[in-house]
Amino acid sequence: MSGRRTNLALLGLTIVAVLSGFTAFTVGTASGTWVVIVHSLFGLSILLLAPWKTVIARRGLARNDGTRWISVTLAIVAIATLMSGVALISGESDRIGPLTMTQIHVGGGVFALALTLVHYKQRPVTPRTTDMNRRNAVRSAGLLGASAIAYLIGEWTLEVTGARGADRRFTGSHEIELGRRVPPTQWLNDSVQDLDTRAHLVATPRGPLTAADIDRVGESITATLDCTGGWYANRTWSGVRLDRVLADTRGESVVVRSVTGYWRRFPLTQADRLWLVTRLEGEALRPGNGAPIRLVAPDRRGFWWVKWVDEVEVDDLPNWFQPPLPLA
Repeated sequence: MSGRRTNLALLGLTIVAVLSGFTAFTVGTASGTWVVIVHSLFGLSILLLAPWKTVIARRGLARNDGTRWISVTLAIVAIATLMSGVALISGESDRIGPLTMTQIHVGGGVFALALTLVHYKQRPVTPRTTDMNRRNAVRSAGLLGASAIAYLIGEWTLEVTGARGADRRFTGSHEIELGRRVPPTQWLNDSVQDLDTRAHLVATPRGPLTAADIDRVGESITATLDCTGGWYANRTWSGVRLDRVLADTRGESVVVRSVTGYWRRFPLTQADRLWLVTRLEGEALRPGNGAPIRLVAPDRRGFWWVKWVDEVEVDDLPNWFQPPLPLA
């Protein structure tokens, strides 16, 4: 494969890998498994093109035109991103120093895409109509086919070696054993809130609610909290179904807000599949897990599970009127 076509292929593969990785963060049900598989296949395709890219890189480094540092940095970041992805799948390592494997993988992927775009701006490669021929189509299919074989071999290896990754969830997350507490994770710059359980109120269309009010209802729901950090926990939560605190309020969506300013918007028609909870496995929530009141949103990733809830409101905006991932 020529250097020009290799570079074009790598650019396309990197863009799709980042976009599919971003989309995989939103997958909450098994029907979205294909997104995670696509992400894996395109990542493996990048790895399989490494020998051809190495030849190109050697020629570029020999020119010493002042841009070598971008190429070298991109290579290091790409390797770190791919290797952290392998570590995430295997489940044998979850962090390096202060950084989790997820942080390295996601941060590396975004940084690699940015460096790739800078690299292509400095050394532009223009697609040609002749690139869209049968030979290149066969090559592309062969590359993806080889990636699929590598993926299946990897899955088989995890299975026969009994690695932890063999039992990972369809999202790629690994299970936390029942005896272990649910980690007190936060989204981006949120911080743990230590609130007065007795005095804290949640404003709802039906009026203010306390943790004691919710405890008196005491409905239980077993749901899987699947964190984008790479772990999941199947636990029993106790509280009240959200539609019960909305009365007959009309609107398009329901917004659940935290005392930190964090919020998520849901379709009003799905309020009967959401819970405000105060207890985890029969015990009162801890501050790190959202005490005194948090949201439980089955079949949605962890960033939908708003902690330290202080307001529930219904409005006429559509449920999609929000960033696909929280910005803070």
